[in-house]
Amino acid sequence: MTDETIKGIRDYTGPAGGWGALRAVGTVLADQETIVEGTKSLLSSNQPEGFDCPGCAWPDPKHTSSFEFCENGAKAVAWEATGKRAALEFFESHTVSELWEWSNHQLEDAGRLTEPMVYDASRDRYVPIAWDEAFARIAVSLRKLTSPDQAEFYTSGRASNESAFLFQLLGRRFGTNNFPDCSNMCHEPTSVGLADQLGLGKGTVTLEDFDHADLIMCFGHNPGTNHPRMMTSLRAAAKRGAPILVFNPLLERAFEKFAAPQNAIEMATLSSTPIGSLFLQPRPGGDAALVQGMMKYLLADPARLDLDFIAAHTSGFEEIRDQIESLSWDEIEHESGISRAKIEQAAAVYAVSQRTILCYGMGLTQHRGASSNVQQLANLLLLRGQIGREGAGICPLRGHSNVQGDRTVGISEKPSAALLDAIAKVFGFEPPRHYGHTVAEAIEAMEAGTVKSFIGLGGNFAVAAPDPIRSFAAMRRLDLAVHIATKLNRTHLLTRGESFLFPCLGRTEIDVQSGGRQSVTVEDSMSMVHASRGVNHPASPHLKSEVAIVAGIGAALWGDTEIPWTEFAGNYDLIRDKIEAVFPAAFRDYNARIRVPGGFRLPVGPADLKFSTSTGKARLMPWRRVEAADRGEADVLILSTLRSHDQYNTTVYGLNDRYRGVFGRRDIVFISPTDLTRLGIATGDRVDVVAAFDPTGERALRGVTAVAKDLPKGCVASYYPEANGLVMLADRDEQSSTPAYKSVPVRIVSAQVS
Repeated sequence: MTDETIKGIRDYTGPAGGWGALRAVGTVLADQETIVEGTKSLLSSNQPEGFDCPGCAWPDPKHTSSFEFCENGAKAVAWEATGKRAALEFFESHTVSELWEWSNHQLEDAGRLTEPMVYDASRDRYVPIAWDEAFARIAVSLRKLTSPDQAEFYTSGRASNESAFLFQLLGRRFGTNNFPDCSNMCHEPTSVGLADQLGLGKGTVTLEDFDHADLIMCFGHNPGTNHPRMMTSLRAAAKRGAPILVFNPLLERAFEKFAAPQNAIEMATLSSTPIGSLFLQPRPGGDAALVQGMMKYLLADPARLDLDFIAAHTSGFEEIRDQIESLSWDEIEHESGISRAKIEQAAAVYAVSQRTILCYGMGLTQHRGASSNVQQLANLLLLRGQIGREGAGICPLRGHSNVQGDRTVGISEKPSAALLDAIAKVFGFEPPRHYGHTVAEAIEAMEAGTVKSFIGLGGNFAVAAPDPIRSFAAMRRLDLAVHIATKLNRTHLLTRGESFLFPCLGRTEIDVQSGGRQSVTVEDSMSMVHASRGVNHPASPHLKSEVAIVAGIGAALWGDTEIPWTEFAGNYDLIRDKIEAVFPAAFRDYNARIRVPGGFRLPVGPADLKFSTSTGKARLMPWRRVEAADRGEADVLILSTLRSHDQYNTTVYGLNDRYRGVFGRRDIVFISPTDLTRLGIATGDRVDVVAAFDPTGERALRGVTAVAKDLPKGCVASYYPEANGLVMLADRDEQSSTPAYKSVPVRIVSAQVS
């Protein structure tokens, strides 16, 4: 059976971008019934007087064009600016039990939420409730808790700086540091690993650095789908002859060839630009071993190192040198899945570069041992002095457009003493000093019954989390669940006690409060902070802003005597004044500087060779090796979860994955031809993918179709979040608690016949 005979599977030979991207934008605008409003919104996306795209965190260039959006950014905008509504009639027509049977795509495609709702168990429906009554009932429920640590305050990365700061103030005034955050599930190894190593858990480069780089190395990310505006920078680098080295288990189309939709010549001639110059396909989780090989190549000749930089700006060189020299090439080749010759080929390109940017995504951060993986990337740069110079540095590719900003303004389950001291000084109460929960720890606490309440500032907590057998059941043990959202999702249907569904303004919408029209601020993945101001009329007159909802809960709990919640809700400048008071060095003249087009950059010490570490220097960190995910068992394969091209995190815009040749379906497992032959499976066969070390046998992805894909031997891939059921909650990075979504041990068998 060939791929062409499998329903919905066919070769896609076109480039990333190009006419395919433009057609997709038109299709999504029509599908969401927002051609006029959506088109107007797109012209304001990522513009100085407009709003920040609710998609990825790629930074905005100096604005020379009215078209500063990409295909998947257009999908995110259309999804929010949709003409569809999940209004009262919708919830009256559908029980929660009925909605549970809908797909994730169908739930969100129902449209924007329009009124505050509460779950009525007697009718198995969400029913309307007045805002003030809802806030009062939440306050009563929270006061019943016997400990503040029985509550979780979860944050999605799309929350603004203002709402996130107010949210952490709400939680800490309540008495807990339980701030599980979406970053716990993606780039927490960056926050942990780089903070220990460089003194800052963020990237060091600016967008302008890409204009000066003579080499770009890309590890474990797919820019054509997850951050398409990056393709502009990659294309420009490729055009001027800068090599782009690609390290990823899958050959992704965007690295092969890209047609810029704004380039008239490429569009008119149906031509494209080759992007990657060298492709290496390591085993999932094998990147750290591959990097050991590259460093082993550098160490073989001192002339390949920047010894002056190492001496002046780093510590720990002898330890990592000794560790790398003790590794055999057989070990490196086995663990990476890449031959010595290919590793040295890549290392030789790096060894002559004067300005290297190293980019990485969740292909590096979602493994056991992920924090150490990230540190090995930084080691590679430090050995050649490639941090703290123009055109060079490390570039973690964050997901949500403000996931980094939330952390900056205080969303942290492990707050520093300095942060807590500043909060106490500015607001006059003593915040809790003990550490709180990550996402995985929150789920475990819900299971144990030691957490009874959950307030979610956006997101799709239970679906984004691993191990739905445990995470869904844990959510159903709660006495209180509050969901602040623009659209319905599956987490909202995990009801037991009081469950509230609060519709909020989206990033694209005009926000008018008592103090007039408001702006919020966000931080991109390169530490730039800028204003975002919606342009669309709200989807419903009953919506409140995220800030107003958080403030409403605070006012219901304590009134306005200690903290002026109502004033904060009316004028976001007042919140920014307090952010500046708590973080004076980072947010100096906050309100003035965000009124300047483009905003301002936060301090990035490592970019100036200032390292706030225990040694005062950048720390070369030894590799913390972990047991192989397959535990050495020959019949175990390693599965990586993937986002499709019609997807952003848990939001599924449609059922196509154009660049990988999948159309109208998601029930797919990609397998290398070698493994198909070895397993006696034909492409097109239906199979079950079973968690390899699950003693219950319950964790399985049933009846998916096997599709041949160019993957390393022993590696397979399937879509997130459907494949989350294979990810054990305990299978996570020890340092950051990030789940190992990208290295899941599985077995593949013929599908059970029902």
